[in-house]
Amino acid sequence: MSDTLTHLDANGHAHMVDVSEKDISKRTATARSLVRMLPSTLKKVMEGGLPKGDVLATARIAGIQAAKKTSDLIPLCHPLMLTKVSVEIDVVDDEHIEILCTCALSGKTGVEMEALTGASVAALTLYDMCKAVDKGIVITQTALLEKHGGKSGSWSANNA
Repeated sequence: MSDTLTHLDANGHAHMVDVSEKDISKRTATARSLVRMLPSTLKKVMEGGLPKGDVLATARIAGIQAAKKTSDLIPLCHPLMLTKVSVEIDVVDDEHIEILCTCALSGKTGVEMEALTGASVAALTLYDMCKAVDKGIVITQTALLEKHGGKSGSWSANNA
């Protein structure tokens, strides 16, 4: 792992990294967000009993859309032509929902930020759709789980 901050130039100024000389390779990344809510709220989510509609489908679409728009939100991210974005939403226990966002492409730069953005926005969408019945929802453990491809190869949070 490098100890150099690649988004700073020799003078310490922020800049977009030049990836024009990098090789194209298949790159994937998976990120996670965990959403904690009241058991009664989770039950309403799973039964479709909230006034805003299908919470899980809306969160999934929001996560996909956010991953595609990451470069519009994070100033130094490259605009990427993603070839895959998946958002999986699963119940962990009676008060937690786990969101996994996986992004992929063949390109010159990685998709970690896209996966993190997708997981984060899906979690925020869950909050937005449920806040009328549970303002105490907490979004936690947003993190990169793994990435593959590129010069640095594979990395996993399990091995970090």
